[in-house]
Amino acid sequence: MTNVTIAFAKAMARANGWSLTDEGTLLSDGTPIGQLHAEADGFIANSEYMDLIERVRAGHPNQARLVADYARSISPDALGVLGLAVKTAPDLRSSLKLIERYYRLITETAIYRLDEGSELSVFRIEGRCDPHPALGFRNECALAGVLSNLRKLLDGSLAVSQVSFRHAPAASPEEYKAVFGCDVVFGAEFDAITLPSSALDLSNRLGDAAVSDYMLAHLQESYGRLRREPPLLRDLLRRMTHLLQNGAPQASEIARDMGMSERTLYRRLAAEGRSYRDVLTEAQMTLAQSLLQGGDCSIAEIAFLTGFSEQSTFSRAFKRHVGQAPAQFRAAVTSPRKPALAAAPAGMAGTAKTLAGPAKTAQMSAC
Repeated sequence: MTNVTIAFAKAMARANGWSLTDEGTLLSDGTPIGQLHAEADGFIANSEYMDLIERVRAGHPNQARLVADYARSISPDALGVLGLAVKTAPDLRSSLKLIERYYRLITETAIYRLDEGSELSVFRIEGRCDPHPALGFRNECALAGVLSNLRKLLDGSLAVSQVSFRHAPAASPEEYKAVFGCDVVFGAEFDAITLPSSALDLSNRLGDAAVSDYMLAHLQESYGRLRREPPLLRDLLRRMTHLLQNGAPQASEIARDMGMSERTLYRRLAAEGRSYRDVLTEAQMTLAQSLLQGGDCSIAEIAFLTGFSEQSTFSRAFKRHVGQAPAQFRAAVTSPRKPALAAAPAGMAGTAKTLAGPAKTAQMSAC
């Protein structure tokens, strides 16, 4: 199963005049009109995101205007450390390189690639997901969002040669040109932004070497964890987290949901040196820590939401795994403390004040 940050779904909902809660409830004028399965780490299944895109696109009278509204709705601040790193990189080339390398931290469904030429350079998006009717529209929104935000970040104006898409247009060329601020070509070889190579040297307004290096260190740490965590384990943890509120899921249930036999699941886990019980405990404890840090749930409620039938059993398991009782852990993580950037290199504080502020990590608030 591939996943995508819920920030993209929230931007799509806003572009259509709706809203989406951290828990995945889709609202129109405050009335629930749908539910996405938001996970504790702030991700949703790409299939649900694509279905949301198609629902919005199919009901909107003007696709080009919807693309423009999405571009205005998505902000680097919603993309966590990656967004902040892109904002504080010294120049456009550095920003694009960061997106190229670390985009996997916010979605497994697409990658970006920067191809530099002597006169023209191409920044293209390439899908890494199953075919879907809304895929072309998703790429229109993605490139419009990238281009809109890059123009806001740069000291000078960004003159783009053209934007291209492989699919056919859903609106007039004039409407798309108004959205992207340049010629838009359809039926092309790839989906991409083409710009003069000289533009890559343009400075970012908030470019700051100290802040950028600080953010890059965090990106490298997160990316290292992602590379070390096998795809099977990531998939298993996400599926388990979603099912825990209905009780600890059985291996047979999970295996069936993943399209394999229970025996195959055990064999693949064994090949990675893990057992089903190990992974289940990890999913329970990760979710429990998230709920203890970010929600108002009682410990009894958290025990239920993490698949335990009794609070006492949960408390013993939590202390064995974390080293503290749940109440002690909550008290420690919710006590007043200095901002995270306080320990950053000298000279960062002034620049940090000019930023819109780090995006909050979406956490499950099930109660």
